[in-house]
Amino acid sequence: MNYLLSWIFQADLPVAAFPSRAELVPEPLGVILVISCWNFPFGVSLEPLIGAIAAGNTVVLKPSELAPASSSVLANTIHTYLDNKAIKVIQGGPSIGEKLLQQKWDKIFFTGSAKVARIVMTAAAINLTPVAVELGGKCPAIVDSLSSSWDKEIATKRILAAKFGTCAGQACIAIDYILVEKKFSTTLVKLLKAYILSMFGEIPKESVGRIINKNHCSRLRKLLDEPSVKATIVHGGSYDEDALFMEPTLLVDPPLKSEIMTEEIFGPLLPIITVEKIEDSIEFIKSRPRALAIYAFTNNETLKKKLASETSSGSVIFNDAIIQYIADSLPFGGVGESGFGRYHGKFSFDMFTHEKPVARRSFLTDFWFRYPPWNDQKLQIFKSAYRFNYFEIILIILGLKKS
Repeated sequence: MNYLLSWIFQADLPVAAFPSRAELVPEPLGVILVISCWNFPFGVSLEPLIGAIAAGNTVVLKPSELAPASSSVLANTIHTYLDNKAIKVIQGGPSIGEKLLQQKWDKIFFTGSAKVARIVMTAAAINLTPVAVELGGKCPAIVDSLSSSWDKEIATKRILAAKFGTCAGQACIAIDYILVEKKFSTTLVKLLKAYILSMFGEIPKESVGRIINKNHCSRLRKLLDEPSVKATIVHGGSYDEDALFMEPTLLVDPPLKSEIMTEEIFGPLLPIITVEKIEDSIEFIKSRPRALAIYAFTNNETLKKKLASETSSGSVIFNDAIIQYIADSLPFGGVGESGFGRYHGKFSFDMFTHEKPVARRSFLTDFWFRYPPWNDQKLQIFKSAYRFNYFEIILIILGLKKS
């Protein structure tokens, strides 16, 4: 049926040839407000901007004030090269953001923290403005007891790159913590330590990215300074708040009720939680708020199927991490506490359009039984029509079937 409808639309046949037909026509929503964040200031600003403009909208972009240099580049570049009547960049802090939220928009696209997302949604509710929010959460990485030395090496490198290599862990899709079987945990820690040294050198301060500001550096320090947490550090743990530096740090089994295991870390601290069986990691994940991504390093096909079918998250990636962000053929977004709405590639276009159904009828055919006055025969025909029993309809019309 879908192929037939597609052929009808593409053939552009006269209406009389097909008395009834319908199609979906995408239309722009109107004026869009995009509020982006500081850790990927260009990507999370330009991707939704491109989708909104491609869909025919006008856009106001509010970059994060925590990345002022990037914000300035965006403002100057967009002003110079793009149509200022259709796209405007507004720079400023929270007070400017509040004033923007007081205006009426046709859609708001927000990337940032859950705390600010609640403020955005509260303001949007006044005008019943639809909102897409891209948040984060605690993205787990399940590490199975891999047997091949090659698999172990590749998994370790990919974990470290996804944790410490992405803005020093300051990314919504960065690995937040690891789940591993107790019997394999010692091996994993040994591998992680070795490749941290290989990747970041004897003096990681010279190669690891910096924390965005002192407030965030202080927040991370407080996570580590909790006595019960500090006792679980097996590697790293040093920091220099003045230099905005936090050493890549490994922790084994910090208390599950400690802040480092209840709040999104957003920094180069990596807790490793041990479980008796790797299958126990599924229940552990299900007991916590839904994450933006779940990563699993395993060759166990049964475990893969269970993770895909029994857990809920923005995405599930096997044997790698963060690659889903760069695949424009995949939608990117969260679910539940990790956000809602999805974009990237064609999905960005869809995000900022309304698919309007357009139905067409001719005057060539009509059905008399749709009009009052009602009688038993008409009602019988309706019942048969709802069941798509066309043969029965013919029998009723010919008087060969009675109620």
